[in-house]
Amino acid sequence: MKKGMLVLLMVVLAASFCWAAGSAESTAGSSPIVLRLAETHPADYPTTRGDFEFARLVEERSNGRIKIEVYPGSQLGEERAVIEQVQFGAIDFTRVSISPLAAFAPDFNALQMPYLYRSPAHMWEVLNSSIGDEFLGSLEPAGFVGLSWFDSGARSFYNSVRPIKSVADLAGLKIRVQESALMVGLVEALGAVATPMPFGEVYSAIQTGVIDGAENNWPSYYSTSHYEVANYFTLDEHTRVPEITIASKITMDKLSAADQALIKQAAKDSMAFQIKAWADYEKVAEQAVVANGNEIYRLPDNAAFQAAMQPLYDALSADLKAVVAKIRAVGK
Repeated sequence: MKKGMLVLLMVVLAASFCWAAGSAESTAGSSPIVLRLAETHPADYPTTRGDFEFARLVEERSNGRIKIEVYPGSQLGEERAVIEQVQFGAIDFTRVSISPLAAFAPDFNALQMPYLYRSPAHMWEVLNSSIGDEFLGSLEPAGFVGLSWFDSGARSFYNSVRPIKSVADLAGLKIRVQESALMVGLVEALGAVATPMPFGEVYSAIQTGVIDGAENNWPSYYSTSHYEVANYFTLDEHTRVPEITIASKITMDKLSAADQALIKQAAKDSMAFQIKAWADYEKVAEQAVVANGNEIYRLPDNAAFQAAMQPLYDALSADLKAVVAKIRAVGK
């Protein structure tokens, strides 16, 4: 009897070990692996379209063994909450701005310092270099696997009160920022009142006067209808904050090495699709906002804005200052 129980116990333990080691793997004829990707933006937004392309490539290249379900429109939560769920394996993937991610991996602040990049081409040269690869790899201690970068253009200020043509015009304005210490510091250095809040609350907050405005890119300004309640848009392009697709390390560790490699390559290969979708949508957004009669102001010179950022650079650690120096040296 004891011998029979021992054998049964060994069988159960062996089966449990095999399930734990290979539960996320799939073989021909078995049920597909179904994973979830959380997205803040609506289904037709350029980043979401990039998500769908990533999912398509994974399913195609795995012959249907791995399916990634994309949940747009904050169905699974706002960015900060979703990042936490990815960290603990409750959600498998998400596409987020690196601003809220910096709360989990502070070194990412170096990639979004104000007026850091000379041009869009400079930013992509950095992200596609060993610098970008090092940042993707640096997320694992925090429980994430960095997969790829998406475009999100340049962020600028918009508000419902007055045109912003100088630093002085920002004084006292209540400006929504992402939940990021760096973004709070940026806005406060320009004399405005930084007001962190979830992205989905911005429209009503401007409409009701809780805040005066926000800062974002052309597509977000347009797709959220923020342009309806914030007529003044100043193109100061204070930051180029790339988007990032991340996976839960818990999820990835359950996959075979081959499937991990497949997913990583599909994420990289979805970048070109998303970057083009972004460029196309930027043009649509700008044309629609201009046609609406909004007041658009392009700064002829942002030297005064840049000068106001010096305290933020001075406050960086020695390590981050070294990263910033490496970024600025790229392409020179």
